[in-house]
Amino acid sequence: MDQIYLKVNALAVNESFVRGTIASYAARVNPTIDVISDIKTAVSEAVTNAIVHAYEMDESKEIEIIASIDRDVLRVEVKDHGIGIENVAEAMTDFYTTKSFEERSGLGFTIMASFMDSLVVASEPGQGTSVTMTKKLKNRQVL
Repeated sequence: MDQIYLKVNALAVNESFVRGTIASYAARVNPTIDVISDIKTAVSEAVTNAIVHAYEMDESKEIEIIASIDRDVLRVEVKDHGIGIENVAEAMTDFYTTKSFEERSGLGFTIMASFMDSLVVASEPGQGTSVTMTKKLKNRQVL
């Protein structure tokens, strides 16, 4: 099994860096463009959740990302050490949000789950959250 490890500050600009890095890492096994797009979308949501919700835009905090490929399955874990989630099951329901003033809120976990093959969220209030996602990397067929 091969893996990479990233640690970035909770800066909005780092979301695109992480998204691109994970997509490039997954591209080594020649997945379809649709699979790469799915991965980029889910990783973007996970990192954005850490920045906005876990750290409430505190740019001095850090986000850890561990990605691995085992055979044809990509596993991505996005970890923060932020405020945590009191009720994960409730937080994973559609449109649930703690930020009532925001538009388009409450779909982050729903989006991650719909674009990836699996999604596991572990959290402890005051300790942080770990979002682990997997995606089968279907190889492109060369015609």
